[in-house]
Amino acid sequence: MVRTDLRPAATSEECWRWRGYRICYWQASPTHDETGLAPIVLLHGFGASVGHWRKNIAELARGRRVYALDWLGFGASEKPPVAYSLDLWERQLVDFLAEVVGGPAVLVGNSIGALIALMTTAHHPARVRATVLLNCAGGLNHRPEELPLPVRPVMAAMQLVLRVPGLAEAFFEFARSKRNIRNTLKQVYGRREAVTEELVDLLYAPSTDPGAAKVFVSVLTADAGPSPEELLPHVRTPLLILWGERDPWTPIARGRTLPRYAPQARFVALEGLGHCPHDEDPERVNTLMGDWLQEVHC
Repeated sequence: MVRTDLRPAATSEECWRWRGYRICYWQASPTHDETGLAPIVLLHGFGASVGHWRKNIAELARGRRVYALDWLGFGASEKPPVAYSLDLWERQLVDFLAEVVGGPAVLVGNSIGALIALMTTAHHPARVRATVLLNCAGGLNHRPEELPLPVRPVMAAMQLVLRVPGLAEAFFEFARSKRNIRNTLKQVYGRREAVTEELVDLLYAPSTDPGAAKVFVSVLTADAGPSPEELLPHVRTPLLILWGERDPWTPIARGRTLPRYAPQARFVALEGLGHCPHDEDPERVNTLMGDWLQEVHC
């Protein structure tokens, strides 16, 4: 569970039953009601949770409802032994929009969360008013052709290790240590001062839940799914693409090409930030999103 002291004031933690599984989410009520503003749904990336939006949810809820959703298998949501995939989480999000949100929403996603937001926007346009992508992942996993040649055999070897009982669990124990979480964050965050013990604990805590190891292995051995380049031509709604330019995982060079596939998209490079700009510089990102949503009347 995410520590309750990380949840902003006027934000509640709720649970929803989806296909028999417990799904957790945060909900922030608007500080004042502005009729006509679509609710926002915040979607975290791999290994994160609703708490990764702790610096954003209350600020964005000034005139609208805002939700932050834990994916099945992550955060405080249940971690059953199922086959995890982007398609599974897309179905979860579509049902969440219908059953909990109750209407079209603005989707805001980081990394894999951004890719699922993009899938939902392309496949279910009636459910989406506008979409914001923050350092959108290219797939659930790296495709071999997207990796530099020296890295390809290393990733292939890791895939084999993850399919060996015993070795997979040992790798998970190594990867989930607080030391490794801290070191990884320092590699992918452009602002290292944003890598706090609070953040490390937030990412570490769900990894101790029963079933977390099987989720980790299932995700890392799953199909990569569709790419942003495949999805973007099908998007007709307003689209904002924010990209931390110091991200080593999803390099900005690829991000800069994405508006070619969706001419209505606005692309903004974020100097000095890395893979999780909403957590590294929330004031800047919150302002950019809020101003853009006013501009596109969402």
